Amino acid sequence: MPMLKKILVANRGEIAVRIVRACQELGYDAVAVYSEADRMAPHVRMAQQAYPIGPSQATESYLRGDKIIDVAKKSGADGIHPGYGFLAENADFAEAVMDAGLAWIGPPPIAIRLMGDKVVARETMAAAGVPLVPGTDENLTDDELLAAAEQMGYPVLVKAAAGGGGKGMRNVYRPEDLTEAIRTARREAKASFGDDRVYLEKFIENARHIEIQILGDEYGNVIHLGERECSIQRRHQKLIEEAPSPVVDEALRQKMGAIAVEAAKAVNYHSAGTMEFVLDKDKNFYFLEMNTRLQVEHPVTEMVTGVDIVKEMLRIASGRKLRYEQSDIQVKGWSIECRILAEDPRTNFMPSIGRIIGLTTPTGPGVRVDSGIYFGFEITPYYDSMMAKLIVLGETRGEAVLRMRRALEEFRITGVTTIVPLHSQLMNSARFQAGAIDTMFLERHFKFNQKSNPEHTRIAAVAATLVAHQRKQQAILLHQGGASPWRLYGRREALDRRLR
Repeated sequence: MPMLKKILVANRGEIAVRIVRACQELGYDAVAVYSEADRMAPHVRMAQQAYPIGPSQATESYLRGDKIIDVAKKSGADGIHPGYGFLAENADFAEAVMDAGLAWIGPPPIAIRLMGDKVVARETMAAAGVPLVPGTDENLTDDELLAAAEQMGYPVLVKAAAGGGGKGMRNVYRPEDLTEAIRTARREAKASFGDDRVYLEKFIENARHIEIQILGDEYGNVIHLGERECSIQRRHQKLIEEAPSPVVDEALRQKMGAIAVEAAKAVNYHSAGTMEFVLDKDKNFYFLEMNTRLQVEHPVTEMVTGVDIVKEMLRIASGRKLRYEQSDIQVKGWSIECRILAEDPRTNFMPSIGRIIGLTTPTGPGVRVDSGIYFGFEITPYYDSMMAKLIVLGETRGEAVLRMRRALEEFRITGVTTIVPLHSQLMNSARFQAGAIDTMFLERHFKFNQKSNPEHTRIAAVAATLVAHQRKQQAILLHQGGASPWRLYGRREALDRRLR
């Protein structure tokens, strides 16, 4: 296994920035790739080298594995880190990277295939003795799915066999709704993954979404880094994550962790990965799926364990053994992460696009911001709506909640609508503060009640107009004669004196 010196980051946004930083701290050069929409993005400016890979549409840029591998060869990169999303869980791309003589900074392609197909993953985990949510384990016709649902009992969950991230997934509470749910899920799965196979799982009510972070090397060493609570979701998309979970005690943590480690060993897994479970009200847990990649919410685990997961992925890919044994992993403190999305919670989370004309990020003790934006950055419709992640660490969950509330108050983004007010309201929710949450919390127990203030809207519009006018005037002055900023400053002072 070659020692890594230069890494191509096959992603964008905050995760590309995160990986570039890890590379630089290990002494590796980082190579960025970018679409037309991202030519001025932070990861492009931070990397030692940057290459264009196509138009703004992801299908013509970040999803073009052939272009990315060509850039890796051209730049002299030793390996490729895919981050999450895009090609991160594409086994064919992983194989192509390795066939090109490059290091794949992720799990073996066979593990991606086994765990990427949800039906195959269930069969694999059942063979390994991992508890499963009751469900169908093979590709059934619509009529067979209807019969299986009657046998299981409602409610049921329709899930895409080849998918994840909430796509191709539908909750069904009544038999008369199942046919339409299957049809819709098949159509969405086909559009998202090119595969319309679906299967059923028993929908466990009042369930919590608990996941276990694992790390493994190529020598058979596998450890877990404790659990994350990911129950605050909207349409099966996570909004808030925390580590540890309010309901997982040490005995349950070790039990779930041991099963996650054995499940990873069953598919000869190495690199970072996550075993996802559903936990019922009696603390029985069942396997949901395995994410064969770096997770969006990995920072909360890093905060409470002190383990840099991205650096460990890079070390493992260069052939090194794990630096940790299970006994080395201790959970200290409490961490919470809020995903900062360009969406409007007042309009059913409609995506917001536009240019950021005001930005203040929070700082202070125990506050971390993983961001892919800057003042003047344009939020486009081409990619996911997540702009940044706000992570805090406290000694206790109570302190973490208070610190997050304070940090959210400091977070100011002008120019696009965000879900920061929703997060602030959640931090003030008595049920959330008590840890009384489940995967249906937002739908059943929470109502976003912030209304738009017309006066604030008017003030923001006036401020935006003044900023735009000031920039235009500065640009005109700079264009005339190529004046330096200092000469421009002097001219404006002289003008101010004449006006007085």
